[in-house]
Amino acid sequence: MSPAAYPSLGPVHLRVRDLPGVARFYAGLLGLQATALSGTQTQLSAQGTPLLLLEAAPDLPLAPHTRPGLFHTAFLLPSRAALGRWLAHAARLGVRLGSGDHLVSEAFYLNDPEGNGIEVYADRPRQDWQWSGGQVQMDTRAVDTAAVLGAAGLDARTLGRATVTAAPGSAVVGHVHLKVGSAAEAARWYAQALGLDVVARLPGAAFLSWGGYHHHFGLNEWHTAGQGRPQTPAAGLAGVTVLAPDLASLRARLDVLPDALVNAHPDGGSLNLEDPWGNRLTVNEARVLA
Repeated sequence: MSPAAYPSLGPVHLRVRDLPGVARFYAGLLGLQATALSGTQTQLSAQGTPLLLLEAAPDLPLAPHTRPGLFHTAFLLPSRAALGRWLAHAARLGVRLGSGDHLVSEAFYLNDPEGNGIEVYADRPRQDWQWSGGQVQMDTRAVDTAAVLGAAGLDARTLGRATVTAAPGSAVVGHVHLKVGSAAEAARWYAQALGLDVVARLPGAAFLSWGGYHHHFGLNEWHTAGQGRPQTPAAGLAGVTVLAPDLASLRARLDVLPDALVNAHPDGGSLNLEDPWGNRLTVNEARVLA
Protein backbone atom coordinates (compact mmCIF):
# COMPACT_ATOMS: atom_id res chain seq x y z
CA MET A 1 0.00 0.00 0.00
CA SER A 2 1.27 3.47 -0.89
CA PRO A 3 2.50 5.62 2.02
CA ALA A 4 -0.15 8.18 0.95
CA ALA A 5 -2.83 5.70 2.04
CA TYR A 6 -1.71 6.07 5.66
CA PRO A 7 -1.93 9.07 7.99
CA SER A 8 1.05 11.39 8.19
CA LEU A 9 2.04 14.44 10.20
CA GLY A 10 1.28 18.03 9.35
CA PRO A 11 2.50 21.22 11.01
CA VAL A 12 3.40 21.44 14.70
CA HIS A 13 1.87 24.35 16.60
CA LEU A 14 4.05 26.11 19.19
CA ARG A 15 3.25 28.94 21.58
CA VAL A 16 6.29 31.19 21.85
CA ARG A 17 7.13 34.23 23.94
CA ASP A 18 9.19 36.00 21.25
CA LEU A 19 7.35 35.41 17.98
CA PRO A 20 9.64 37.47 15.68
CA GLY A 21 12.81 36.03 17.22
CA VAL A 22 11.73 32.39 17.12
CA ALA A 23 10.39 32.76 13.57
CA ARG A 24 13.76 34.19 12.44
CA PHE A 25 15.55 31.32 14.16
CA TYR A 26 13.63 28.58 12.34
CA ALA A 27 13.78 30.42 9.02
CA GLY A 28 17.55 30.79 9.32
CA LEU A 29 18.19 27.31 10.68
CA LEU A 30 16.10 25.37 8.17
CA GLY A 31 15.66 27.73 5.26
CA LEU A 32 11.91 27.92 5.84
CA GLN A 33 9.67 30.63 4.45
CA ALA A 34 7.91 32.69 7.13
CA THR A 35 4.40 33.99 6.44
CA ALA A 36 2.55 36.21 8.90
CA LEU A 37 -1.01 34.89 9.17
CA SER A 38 -1.98 37.58 11.65
CA GLY A 39 -0.35 39.83 14.18
CA THR A 40 -0.01 36.88 16.54
CA GLN A 41 0.63 33.90 14.23
CA THR A 42 3.43 33.06 11.81
CA GLN A 43 3.55 29.99 9.57
CA LEU A 44 6.86 28.48 8.47
CA SER A 45 6.90 26.39 5.31
CA ALA A 46 9.24 24.36 3.11
CA GLN A 47 8.49 25.28 -0.50
CA GLY A 48 4.83 25.83 0.32
CA THR A 49 4.38 22.90 2.73
CA PRO A 50 3.57 24.19 6.25
CA LEU A 51 5.81 22.66 8.92
CA LEU A 52 5.35 24.98 11.89
CA LEU A 53 2.72 27.35 13.21
CA LEU A 54 4.06 29.81 15.79
CA GLU A 55 1.64 31.67 18.03
CA ALA A 56 2.64 34.65 20.16
CA ALA A 57 2.22 34.02 23.89
CA PRO A 58 4.48 36.65 25.50
CA ASP A 59 2.87 36.36 28.93
CA LEU A 60 3.24 32.59 29.33
CA PRO A 61 6.16 31.13 31.28
CA LEU A 62 8.63 28.85 29.56
CA ALA A 63 7.83 25.18 30.09
CA PRO A 64 10.29 23.38 32.40
CA HIS A 65 11.87 20.21 30.98
CA THR A 66 9.96 18.21 33.61
CA ARG A 67 6.58 19.21 32.15
CA PRO A 68 4.70 16.83 29.80
CA GLY A 69 4.67 18.20 26.27
CA LEU A 70 7.15 18.45 23.42
CA PHE A 71 10.44 16.56 23.51
CA HIS A 72 11.29 17.47 19.92
CA THR A 73 9.90 18.17 16.48
CA ALA A 74 11.79 16.09 13.92
CA PHE A 75 12.32 17.57 10.45
CA LEU A 76 12.99 14.88 7.84
CA LEU A 77 15.26 15.85 4.94
CA PRO A 78 14.99 13.90 1.68
CA SER A 79 18.51 12.46 1.54
CA ARG A 80 21.82 12.00 3.31
CA ALA A 81 23.31 14.59 0.95
CA ALA A 82 20.68 17.12 2.03
CA LEU A 83 21.52 16.34 5.65
CA GLY A 84 25.22 16.88 4.92
CA ARG A 85 24.54 20.28 3.36
CA TRP A 86 22.40 21.23 6.33
CA LEU A 87 25.12 20.09 8.77
CA ALA A 88 27.62 22.40 7.08
CA HIS A 89 25.09 25.22 7.23
CA ALA A 90 24.50 24.59 10.96
CA ALA A 91 28.26 24.73 11.55
CA ARG A 92 28.38 28.05 9.74
CA LEU A 93 25.65 29.35 12.05
CA GLY A 94 27.65 28.18 15.05
CA VAL A 95 24.80 26.22 16.68
CA ARG A 96 25.66 23.45 19.14
CA LEU A 97 24.43 20.03 18.06
CA GLY A 98 23.94 16.62 19.58
CA SER A 99 23.74 13.61 17.30
CA GLY A 100 22.63 10.02 17.05
CA ASP A 101 22.91 7.22 14.51
CA HIS A 102 19.65 5.34 15.11
CA LEU A 103 20.35 2.60 12.52
CA VAL A 104 17.20 3.59 10.62
CA SER A 105 18.29 7.22 10.41
CA GLU A 106 21.06 9.72 11.15
CA ALA A 107 20.04 12.68 13.27
CA PHE A 108 21.25 15.93 14.78
CA TYR A 109 19.67 17.65 17.77
CA LEU A 110 19.40 21.15 19.21
CA ASN A 111 16.92 23.46 20.95
CA ASP A 112 15.26 26.61 19.71
CA PRO A 113 15.76 29.83 21.73
CA GLU A 114 12.87 28.93 24.04
CA GLY A 115 13.96 25.37 24.73
CA ASN A 116 11.74 23.52 22.25
CA GLY A 117 13.59 20.45 21.03
CA ILE A 118 14.52 20.03 17.36
CA GLU A 119 15.76 17.03 15.41
CA VAL A 120 17.02 17.29 11.83
CA TYR A 121 17.49 13.90 10.21
CA ALA A 122 17.61 11.74 7.11
CA ASP A 123 16.45 8.16 6.81
CA ARG A 124 18.56 5.26 5.71
CA PRO A 125 17.00 3.24 2.86
CA ARG A 126 14.03 1.21 4.11
CA GLN A 127 15.53 -1.98 2.78
CA ASP A 128 18.36 -1.54 5.30
CA TRP A 129 16.05 -1.35 8.32
CA GLN A 130 16.08 -4.51 10.42
CA TRP A 131 12.72 -5.88 11.67
CA SER A 132 11.92 -8.80 13.96
CA GLY A 133 8.48 -9.73 15.23
CA GLY A 134 6.99 -6.43 14.10
CA GLN A 135 9.66 -4.43 15.92
CA VAL A 136 12.24 -2.29 14.18
CA GLN A 137 15.80 -2.28 15.46
CA MET A 138 16.85 1.18 16.66
CA ASP A 139 19.79 2.32 18.74
CA THR A 140 21.78 5.48 19.45
CA ARG A 141 25.35 5.33 18.18
CA ALA A 142 27.91 7.86 17.04
CA VAL A 143 27.13 9.51 13.71
CA ASP A 144 29.82 9.27 11.04
CA THR A 145 29.76 13.00 10.36
CA ALA A 146 32.53 12.75 7.78
CA ALA A 147 30.40 10.34 5.76
CA VAL A 148 27.33 12.57 6.10
CA LEU A 149 29.33 15.55 4.84
CA GLY A 150 30.89 13.40 2.15
CA ALA A 151 27.45 12.52 0.80
CA ALA A 152 27.09 16.23 0.03
CA GLY A 153 30.57 16.50 -1.48
CA LEU A 154 31.88 18.33 1.59
CA ASP A 155 34.54 17.68 4.19
CA ALA A 156 35.76 19.17 7.46
CA ARG A 157 37.70 21.87 5.60
CA THR A 158 34.52 23.20 4.02
CA LEU A 159 32.43 22.78 7.16
CA GLY A 160 30.86 26.11 8.03
CA ARG A 161 31.17 27.63 4.55
CA ALA A 162 28.01 26.11 3.08
CA THR A 163 24.78 28.10 3.14
CA VAL A 164 21.24 26.76 3.02
CA THR A 165 18.96 29.31 1.41
CA ALA A 166 15.81 27.18 1.34
CA ALA A 167 14.71 23.87 2.80
CA PRO A 168 14.17 21.11 0.22
CA GLY A 169 10.64 21.06 -1.14
CA SER A 170 10.16 17.53 0.16
CA ALA A 171 11.18 18.37 3.73
CA VAL A 172 8.43 17.28 6.14
CA VAL A 173 7.71 16.80 9.81
CA GLY A 174 8.89 13.20 9.94
CA HIS A 175 7.95 12.51 13.54
CA VAL A 176 7.09 14.18 16.81
CA HIS A 177 8.49 13.03 20.15
CA LEU A 178 6.37 13.81 23.22
CA LYS A 179 6.95 13.75 26.97
CA VAL A 180 4.27 11.84 28.89
CA GLY A 181 3.65 10.53 32.38
CA SER A 182 3.71 6.86 31.33
CA ALA A 183 5.18 5.60 28.07
CA ALA A 184 3.27 2.31 28.30
CA GLU A 185 -0.08 4.03 28.93
CA ALA A 186 0.60 6.58 26.21
CA ALA A 187 1.48 3.83 23.71
CA ARG A 188 -1.87 2.16 24.39
CA TRP A 189 -3.73 5.45 24.02
CA TYR A 190 -2.08 6.43 20.73
CA ALA A 191 -2.47 2.94 19.29
CA GLN A 192 -6.17 2.81 20.14
CA ALA A 193 -7.03 6.41 19.30
CA LEU A 194 -5.06 6.80 16.05
CA GLY A 195 -4.49 3.23 14.85
CA LEU A 196 -0.72 3.44 15.24
CA ASP A 197 1.44 0.32 15.60
CA VAL A 198 3.96 0.04 18.41
CA VAL A 199 7.19 -0.68 16.50
CA ALA A 200 9.86 -0.27 19.20
CA ARG A 201 10.21 -0.03 22.97
CA LEU A 202 13.12 1.26 25.00
CA PRO A 203 13.36 1.75 28.77
CA GLY A 204 10.87 4.51 29.52
CA ALA A 205 9.93 5.07 25.88
CA ALA A 206 7.80 3.72 23.05
CA PHE A 207 7.77 4.40 19.32
CA LEU A 208 4.73 4.08 17.06
CA SER A 209 4.04 4.41 13.36
CA TRP A 210 1.66 3.94 10.47
CA GLY A 211 2.49 1.86 7.41
CA GLY A 212 5.79 0.35 8.56
CA TYR A 213 7.67 3.60 9.14
CA HIS A 214 10.24 3.53 11.97
CA HIS A 215 8.15 6.00 13.95
CA HIS A 216 5.77 8.90 13.59
CA PHE A 217 5.42 9.36 17.36
CA GLY A 218 7.98 8.91 20.08
CA LEU A 219 6.69 8.87 23.67
CA ASN A 220 8.97 9.06 26.68
CA GLU A 221 8.71 9.43 30.44
CA TRP A 222 12.40 10.12 31.04
CA HIS A 223 11.78 13.43 32.84
CA THR A 224 8.02 13.21 33.43
CA ALA A 225 7.30 9.75 34.90
CA GLY A 226 4.15 9.70 37.01
CA GLN A 227 2.99 13.18 36.01
CA GLY A 228 -0.55 13.99 34.93
CA ARG A 229 -2.03 16.76 32.85
CA PRO A 230 -0.45 20.17 33.60
CA GLN A 231 -2.85 22.45 35.44
CA THR A 232 -1.47 25.80 34.27
CA PRO A 233 -0.63 27.05 30.75
CA ALA A 234 2.93 27.46 29.51
CA ALA A 235 4.76 28.27 26.32
CA GLY A 236 5.74 25.32 24.15
CA LEU A 237 3.61 22.74 22.39
CA ALA A 238 0.10 23.85 21.48
CA GLY A 239 -0.71 20.95 19.16
CA VAL A 240 0.29 18.45 16.50
CA THR A 241 -1.54 18.06 13.20
CA VAL A 242 -2.30 14.59 11.82
CA LEU A 243 -3.30 14.28 8.15
CA ALA A 244 -5.65 11.31 7.71
CA PRO A 245 -6.73 10.01 4.28
CA ASP A 246 -10.03 8.69 5.74
CA LEU A 247 -11.41 10.86 8.52
CA ALA A 248 -14.73 8.96 8.56
CA SER A 249 -13.12 5.66 9.51
CA LEU A 250 -11.09 7.37 12.23
CA ARG A 251 -14.23 9.04 13.57
CA ALA A 252 -15.94 5.63 13.68
CA ARG A 253 -12.93 4.19 15.49
CA LEU A 254 -13.13 6.88 18.14
CA ASP A 255 -16.86 6.30 18.61
CA VAL A 256 -16.28 2.81 20.01
CA LEU A 257 -13.60 3.83 22.49
CA PRO A 258 -14.52 4.55 26.11
CA ASP A 259 -15.09 8.23 26.80
CA ALA A 260 -12.36 8.17 29.43
CA LEU A 261 -9.83 7.05 26.85
CA VAL A 262 -10.23 9.70 24.18
CA ASN A 263 -11.74 13.15 24.12
CA ALA A 264 -12.81 13.77 20.53
CA HIS A 265 -14.40 17.06 19.45
CA PRO A 266 -15.80 17.08 15.90
CA ASP A 267 -14.91 20.45 14.36
CA GLY A 268 -16.00 20.64 10.76
CA GLY A 269 -13.53 18.65 8.69
CA SER A 270 -11.31 17.80 11.63
CA LEU A 271 -11.21 16.02 14.94
CA ASN A 272 -9.60 17.53 18.01
CA LEU A 273 -8.18 15.13 20.58
CA GLU A 274 -6.20 15.47 23.77
CA ASP A 275 -4.09 12.71 25.21
CA PRO A 276 -4.12 12.11 28.99
CA TRP A 277 -1.31 14.67 29.44
CA GLY A 278 -3.03 17.46 27.56
CA ASN A 279 -1.07 17.10 24.32
CA ARG A 280 -3.51 18.29 21.65
CA LEU A 281 -3.91 16.53 18.30
CA THR A 282 -5.87 17.98 15.39
CA VAL A 283 -6.74 15.37 12.76
CA ASN A 284 -7.51 16.84 9.35
CA GLU A 285 -8.65 14.94 6.31
CA ALA A 286 -5.98 14.78 3.62
CA ARG A 287 -6.83 13.96 0.02
CA VAL A 288 -4.98 10.91 -1.34
CA LEU A 289 -3.48 11.66 -4.74
CA ALA A 290 -3.73 8.89 -7.33
